[in-house]
Amino acid sequence: MAMSEISRCSYHVFLSFRGEDTRKSFTDHLYTALVHLGIQTFRDDEVIERGNNIKDEIEKAILHHSKISIVVFSKNYAASTWCLNELVMILEHKKSSKHIVLPVFYDVDPSQVKNQTESYAEAFTQHEQNFESMVQRWRNALKEVADIGGMVLQDRN
Repeated sequence: MAMSEISRCSYHVFLSFRGEDTRKSFTDHLYTALVHLGIQTFRDDEVIERGNNIKDEIEKAILHHSKISIVVFSKNYAASTWCLNELVMILEHKKSSKHIVLPVFYDVDPSQVKNQTESYAEAFTQHEQNFESMVQRWRNALKEVADIGGMVLQDRN
């Protein structure tokens, strides 16, 4: 992707993550490092103004205002239907554009994400009861993203 294409976007990077898992740790450090390097980065708690619809703002950031999505998978990522819906949107956008997706597997193995084992299996047990119509889309999205070359990082604490 040419640098001129990236510079036409409002954000270079859209960060997708499970807030309660990584907002005050890994994702905060990643966000700070990206901004320090001059990379315009969308993080939901930094960009959305009070009174604006969060879902609409995130959708605009993914579909119209960023060229790269960094998706940080953590132990409880799959417990969030919000995160799973965001992931589906990111991958659909990737198919129809030059959007780049970089998965980061933070304290989870890519196979756990792909095969929905351990905490991901527990989350889907709950989702199957309440969101039956969406479960297969979410499962497919997790399988697809786990096959994209990414980074595997372990929590050092």
